This record gives sequence, C-alpha cells and structure tokens, in this order.
Amino acid sequence: MYRQGESTFDEDDLLPISALQHLLFCERRCALVHIEGQWDENVSTAEGTILHEQAHEAETESRGDVRIARGLRVRSLRLGLTGMADVVEFHRLTGDAMAEGVHLDGVEGLWRPAIVEYKRGRLRHEEGYEIQLCAQAICLEETLHVRIDSGSLFYGKTRRRLDIAFSEELRDRTEAVAARLHELLGSSNTPKAVHGPKCEQCSLVDLCVPRVTSGKRRVERYLAEAINQKE
Repeated sequence: MYRQGESTFDEDDLLPISALQHLLFCERRCALVHIEGQWDENVSTAEGTILHEQAHEAETESRGDVRIARGLRVRSLRLGLTGMADVVEFHRLTGDAMAEGVHLDGVEGLWRPAIVEYKRGRLRHEEGYEIQLCAQAICLEETLHVRIDSGSLFYGKTRRRLDIAFSEELRDRTEAVAARLHELLGSSNTPKAVHGPKCEQCSLVDLCVPRVTSGKRRVERYLAEAINQKE
C-alpha cells in the first residue's frame, strides 16, 4: 500500500515539485529562484522548457492496453508539494494484479499508473531528477490511494527511458528534501554563494556571481581589480 499520513500543509502552503531539483543542485540557486524571483535562461534550460511544453501539448491518447494522460496536475498535502506530471501512463491490469489498480472515469477495468518525466540530454542517473520523479509519484499516490512502484525518466537527446524504482530509501530521501525545501523557503534567507565547478553550468551564474560573492576576500579582490582597471 501507499504511505498514509495526516495532511500537514494547506493548499496555500504548497511548493513546486520542480524546486526540489533546484535545491539539490544548489540551495542558493533555489533561493534566488523561489525567494527572490530571479531567473535567466541558457541553452540547457531553454531546451528543457521546450521539451516539457511539447509533452504537455500532445493530446491524451490510448494505445491498446495503455491510456496516456499528459500535463496532469498533482499535489501532496502531506509533503506540501504541487506540480505537473509530463506524462502519466495507465496500464490495464488483469488477474491478481487488479488488486493494485484504479478506476478511470468512463473506462472499464482497472489500471496501474506510471509517471514519465521528460528531461533533455542523455541517459544518466541524477539524484535531483529521481527525487523529482518520486515526489510526483507520491503526490499521485495521495490522490489515487494506490501504490506506485516505479516510473521513468525520458531523455530527449537519446530518446531513451531510464526506469526508476521508488524504493523506501528513495522515498525517505524525497521526504527529507521536501522538508528541507520548506525550511529554506520559509526562512526567506538566500544562502551565500559557494563557488564550484557546477556554477558554470548554472543559468543564474551571472546573477549569482559566485566568484565575487562566495567570500569576503573574493569581494575585496574583485573591488581592488575593478579600481585598478579604472586607474
């Protein structure tokens, strides 16, 4: 069975599932986006946006024993999260497996849901993506009252799926990250920058300026260099 629990958040308290990925990449980036409302695109984020839009615009369809819903809104009052699933596949069940199925309005039989999240780039394991996918599944479980054991990440460049099992370890990690997200955004404080190799991959690098803001000495050196250039 899916995990049960009392609702701990109101609808107005829900945070975007997509923020989990920002948080795991960099807490400062997460705060810049979701506290300060800053955003900037680069090639990677633009390609990702287009891929999601294409997934949401396609019509709901049936392929034999699979019904495909796109752009499905999901939410969990227990985790305090909301978002949109790119694709939810409903697979027709038969025999003993029907005990784990759900009813669909106007459709005969019982169906097992599976979430598919679209990502740009090539097939790879990445914690932020897997936690985002697991969070979507937990949200859908809360709505449908059914256990969802696995989902898939679809990578645009390779056109391949990576299947992800929603283990107890991954579920625990997802819940912990969701709790940290509420803690960070509830504080309304943007963490200081910590410069590292991944900063150059971030679309907000020019807004964050981590080389400048990651420490007092860096700021002093930056100011000194700026003054010297003017002399």
